[in-house]
Amino acid sequence: MIKVENLSKDYLLKKKEPGLSGALKGLIKTEYKTIHAVDNLFFELGEGEIVGFIGPNGAGKSTTIKMMSGILTPTSGSVYIGGEDITKHRKEVVKNIGVVFGQRSQLNWDLRLGESFELLKHIYRIDRADYDNTLDVMDSILGIKELVDKPVRQMSLGQRVKGDLVAAMLHSPKVLFLDEPTIGLDVSSKFALRTFIKEINKIKKTTIILTTHDLGDIQELCERLIIINHGVMMEDGNLSQIIDRIAPYKTLVVEYYDEEAPEHERCELVEHTDNIAKYKFMKKETTAAEIIADLSKQKNIKDVSIEEAGIDDIIKIAYGS
Repeated sequence: MIKVENLSKDYLLKKKEPGLSGALKGLIKTEYKTIHAVDNLFFELGEGEIVGFIGPNGAGKSTTIKMMSGILTPTSGSVYIGGEDITKHRKEVVKNIGVVFGQRSQLNWDLRLGESFELLKHIYRIDRADYDNTLDVMDSILGIKELVDKPVRQMSLGQRVKGDLVAAMLHSPKVLFLDEPTIGLDVSSKFALRTFIKEINKIKKTTIILTTHDLGDIQELCERLIIINHGVMMEDGNLSQIIDRIAPYKTLVVEYYDEEAPEHERCELVEHTDNIAKYKFMKKETTAAEIIADLSKQKNIKDVSIEEAGIDDIIKIAYGS
C-alpha cells in the first residue's frame, strides 16, 4: 500500500554570528547550513497494517508524514501510495489519504460540526448514500451524531479530536496518517481513539501510520514499529522482536522469609533490599522456573514475580543508539 524510497528532506538554515558585527557580516555575505530533517528513508507498508512511527522530538516524524501525505515536497526520493507517486499524481493520490494532526484541526471553527462534515462531503464529492453509511459507521464507534449540531468552537479537545477522526474518514481513504493525535487527551478520549483505530482497521482494512509519544498507544495498537532519530532509520520490525533484541532479558523478583539472598550461576543478582532480591537472566539461556527451583533448594521462598523490560526502557535504548 505504501512504498518509501530514498526519502530525504533538507532545509537551509542561515548562519549568523552574534552581535552587530555579525548582523553586518550577514548583510554582506550570507552563509547557510544544510539541515537533514529526513535522511534516506526506505520502508514498505502492506494493506491493513497499523504501524507505530516514533522518535524523539525533532527526529523528523512530522516532516516524513507531511511528505507521505503530499503536504511537503521531498528534496529527493519518492513516496508511492497504492502504486502512485504522490509527488507526480498528488490530486489522485490524496483522494485515498486521511490525515489527522493532533495540534491542528481541519474542522471549520465557525461552523457546526455537521456543517464541517457537509463541506468535506462536497470537497471530496462523496455520494449521499456513501456519506450517510460512513457517518453511521463512525457513529457506532465514536458516538459522533450527538455532536453534529454543536459549534466546533464550543467543543472540548476530546470532542474535536473525534470530529477530526470522522472528517479524515468521510471519504473512506485507504491510508490514514495520525500525527500525535493523543496530545492533551484524557483517559476516556484516548480509549475512544484506540477503539476507533482498531475498529476502522478491522472494518475497512485501513492502513494506519501512527506517530505518538504515548507508549501505551504503541503497546495496544501496533505490531510493527519504525523508529527514526535525526531523520535516520534506527529500527523497523515486529515490536516483540525489537524488544527481544534490545532487551533479551527478564527480571525475577524473589521475596524470602529472611534478608539473606543466595547467588545463582545463570543469572545476576542486580538488587537486594531487605528480604527482596532481583535477579536478571537472559531469556535464551534459562527460564524463571529453573532459577526458582534452584533457589528454593537453598532458601525458603515466600513469593516470586517476573518483570519484563518496559517499552519505555526499550524506546530510551533505541533512541540513544
